[in-house]
Amino acid sequence: MLVESVVTRGNDVDALRRLIDGKRVVMLTGAGLSTRSGIPDYRGPETRRRAREPVKFAEYMASEAKRARYWARSAVGWTRFSRAEPNVAHRAIATMQERGVIGAVLTQNVDRLHHRAGSRRVIELHGALEETRCLGCQRIESRHDVQRRILDENPSFTPAAIALAPDGDADLPEAALAGFRAPTCTACGGALKPNVVFFGESVPRATVEAAMAAFDEAEVLVVVGSSLAVFSGHRFARRAVERGMPIAIVNLGECRADPLATVRVDQDCVDVLPALVV
Repeated sequence: MLVESVVTRGNDVDALRRLIDGKRVVMLTGAGLSTRSGIPDYRGPETRRRAREPVKFAEYMASEAKRARYWARSAVGWTRFSRAEPNVAHRAIATMQERGVIGAVLTQNVDRLHHRAGSRRVIELHGALEETRCLGCQRIESRHDVQRRILDENPSFTPAAIALAPDGDADLPEAALAGFRAPTCTACGGALKPNVVFFGESVPRATVEAAMAAFDEAEVLVVVGSSLAVFSGHRFARRAVERGMPIAIVNLGECRADPLATVRVDQDCVDVLPALVV
């Protein structure tokens, strides 16, 4: 069964409020939620202007040089990324969860700002940069501990970042990468990977199953700060349509699920979500 035709577009926050009133909501969040916390997104207007090629899973796995490049850039970006604080939109979501409006948050973000804002039921579709995983023994280690080792093992590595890029990355001149040693596992010596889903990599089956189970408890899907350009997020809009579930979208700029939306609010989520908890 298809959802009803679009009820409203533009900036009608009241329509969004009416849509979720008395309903069980599942919220799907993307990078646009965290831009006001200082973390760039992949597809926002400013990121498009200075777009850069994200690391691909196959390249990372096959090339030691690619891994060193990733960790050098990440070592610089992590300093700012790890200090990011939740903004008013994160806190509004946590409040709505506390009040029972939102059951679960499905997030494409890897910044853990939902947790820091106080949300409890968060399913991280793409993992979290706060953890690293050994490609050999699968041991999980704190990214903070890995950062200390990176700096200890590369004492001459002190470049200044040109700009923070999405997912804790940073733009560095090629000369700054010379001689950089990528971190390895302290247990087996294997190569490390951030415990996130790279481009070209699939979301783990267990994560998808948990997200689908949480989704199926809800009556309304609210998409916040995501273009839904990748399948990991867009699949939930498709599932909502299959089940006749209304979809609300709060996003600056185009969203892949716009034609499916019952309510579409083209505003920054930091201006919209706090209005829902007043």
